[in-house]
Formats: sequence, C-alpha cells, structure tokens
Amino acid sequence: MVIGLGLVLAGCQTERPPAPVIAPPPSCHDIDFSIYFEPGSAGITREAAQLISSARDRAQGCRVTGIVVVGLADAKGTRGANLELSKARADSVSRFLAASGFSNVEFREGAAGAAGAATPAGAQKPLRRRADVAIHLAPPS
Repeated sequence: MVIGLGLVLAGCQTERPPAPVIAPPPSCHDIDFSIYFEPGSAGITREAAQLISSARDRAQGCRVTGIVVVGLADAKGTRGANLELSKARADSVSRFLAASGFSNVEFREGAAGAAGAATPAGAQKPLRRRADVAIHLAPPS
C-alpha cells in the first residue's frame, strides 16, 4: 500500500517551467592568425577563405576596432619583387576581409618583403609565404 501511494504522489508532481536560457556575452578577445599562400601568389586559397569566415564568426557580437594585415615573402627572388608580393598579399587579405563582413573598419597594412626571411648564416626560414592578421575586438558599446 505504501508503494502504491508513492507512485500516485509521484504522478501528481507539477512540472516547473524551463529556466530561461541566458546566453553568455561574446568573448571579445583579439583574433590573430596567418593566411598562407602558394609560391609567388597573392591569391586567397579555399583554406584561407575558411579561416577568414571562422574569424568573422568569432567576432560576432563584438565591436571591431581595427584590423592589421602584414604581408611577408620568402627569401627567393629579388628584394623589390618580394616587397611587391608581400604588399599584394596584404592587400588581397584586406580586400577579402572587407568583402567577408569586416566593412566600415579601419585597416592598417604593412609589407615586410623578404626582411627576416633568412638567418644570418643564410638559411631560409620556412612558412614565410603568408600574411599575418590581427583583428582587434572590444565588447559592444
């Protein structure tokens, strides 16, 4: 009899309404990443486009206070050609970022060319075919 009474009482419990879902505020920390290029190219690859899309998603809900893009080149080729290539890489990334939703943002671009691409002994440093990106974020105002 006690067991039957317990089952009856258990069935009489009222359901509580679900607690409201409170979304945490966005994490508005700066985003730093590198975009890599094919040799001699300033074209945005599929992987680079996905990386930029991911950065856009991470920046949602935040205020973008500025973006810095610095193009680099490896040590192969002439100094002038490497500087032009690194400028083209920075410009390509900046244009793609703007077209991907980072519009009305101040962009600062730089180009390092092949500066720093080789050690004092002449060894080439790897992974210099890139543009380094820093997206500066702040909480929404």
